[in-house]
This record gives sequence, structure tokens and C-alpha cells, in this order.
Amino acid sequence: MRRSSATVVAGLVTATAAFCEPSVERGEYLAEGLAGCGNCHTPIGPEGPVMEMNLAGRLVEDIEPFRAVAPNITPGGRVAGWSDAELARAIREGIRPDGSVIGPPMPSRFYRGLSDEDLASIVMYLRTVPAVANDPGESEYRIPLPPAWGPPVESVAQPDESDPVAYGEYLAGPVAHCMECHSTPGPMGAMLDTHLGAGGWEFHGPWGVSVSANLTPHPEDGIVSWTDAELVQMITQGVRPGGAPMLPPMGYGYYARATSGDLAAIVAYLRSLPALPDPM
Repeated sequence: MRRSSATVVAGLVTATAAFCEPSVERGEYLAEGLAGCGNCHTPIGPEGPVMEMNLAGRLVEDIEPFRAVAPNITPGGRVAGWSDAELARAIREGIRPDGSVIGPPMPSRFYRGLSDEDLASIVMYLRTVPAVANDPGESEYRIPLPPAWGPPVESVAQPDESDPVAYGEYLAGPVAHCMECHSTPGPMGAMLDTHLGAGGWEFHGPWGVSVSANLTPHPEDGIVSWTDAELVQMITQGVRPGGAPMLPPMGYGYYARATSGDLAAIVAYLRSLPALPDPM
């Protein structure tokens, strides 16, 4: 029997002075906003996301290393039979109930930093979305996957929202996983230790090829010349200063739902990054 959201919340959340009660509303804000779950899990048609099939799964990418399928995470998909704790572990640790590892592009390295409260809120929200009967298929990995993305995560505290840089790091990392795409790729994925925010990932699609931008405050290659308002416009609207449209797959429509305070924190964090040049 699947445990109730109240039960998994009790198991995930540790009491602290800065306790934030998990809620469906918070989960919706994260999943349909900065976390942009639908950017991978919602089918895409000629006019964009097919919202009557929101979160019902789709083929995300079929390249030489893998054929990645984002599963149906509505109550009409495979997760319906998972307990709340199992769903939470799949999100935060990338481990399914059968012990198998969820491969890329699921940003498991980042979701490990999701706070207990936010993780519980996302699980609570996913249990409320309309059930859609859709089987998008299975992923196929032609590269070896690790046995796990790290040790079990015991507990993660809610970040201090009064510190904009620290909170922006949380939003741009574990929540929105901006650094997953905007850090330079290496043999084992994004080089977070040495090329954090320097960009350089190539994304191939119907639009052609897009390359993730350098988000560091580098004077020539980075964001120094853009105002905070221009950065927010680019994040939420996909429009460059001067009006030129940007290319997919960045989830502008999801990020547009973020609060002004959360967007300001993300910008403050980006301004704090070490200045790095574009990768060669």
C-alpha cells in the first residue's frame, strides 16, 4: 500500500527553527516553475508542450550514448504504484524502487541537494496532477551507468532565503539545475568543479544547434555587460537585449512562473561565480 503524503513528509522533514511546511502549492510552484519538470516529461507538439498530456512522458533524446525517455510521472503512469518515499528517492537519488539507476538527462547530481521540504512538496503535487494513460517507452543506455549517483541522502535542510547568493545557488543548482547545461561538458558530464557556469553544451533539435551560454561574470565572454533586468528577460522570455529570440531547449515558459525574488536571487548568485572564459 502506498504511504500517504503526510507519512512521507513526516519521514523526510526534520524539525528545525526555520521549518517550512511542505504543500501542494509549493510543489506546483517548483515542478511547473523553476524545476521545469515538464520540459522533459511533457510531450511536445508543433505548437509546443501538449498540456492535456502534462507530465505524461516523452522521448527526450536519441543520440549515440543513449536513447533517453522521460517516463509518465502522472498517477496514470508507472509511478502510481510507487510509495511516496520511493518516488522521493527516485527524484532525489535517481534510484527506482527495483534498485535500478535513472540515467541522464535526469539531473540526479543536482536533485540530491533538494531540501526535504521541497522534495516532499513536489511529491505531494505529483500525486494531484490529472492521470494520463500514456506509455512513452523505455530508455536505452549504450554507456555504463554508475551503481548510484552518490551515497544515500539522509536529510537536506531548507536554505536560508535571507541570503540571496546562497538561496540563488540553491535555486540555480538543485532546483532549476541551470549549471547542468551551463557548465562545460567533459568526459563524465558537466565539469562542475573546474568549469562551473562557463557554458559550451551543444543541443541539437528542429531549431538547429544551440550552445549553452557562459553565465559567469567574465568581462568578455560572460554576463558582465547585461543588466539584471536583461538577464531576467533572457531567463523568463528567451529574448536577448535588442529583441533577438533565443533558441530551445531552455524552459523559458517554466522559468517565467518564478517570483521576482527568486529570479533576483538567481541573478545575485550568477554575479558571484568565478569569472571563466568560454571553453575552447
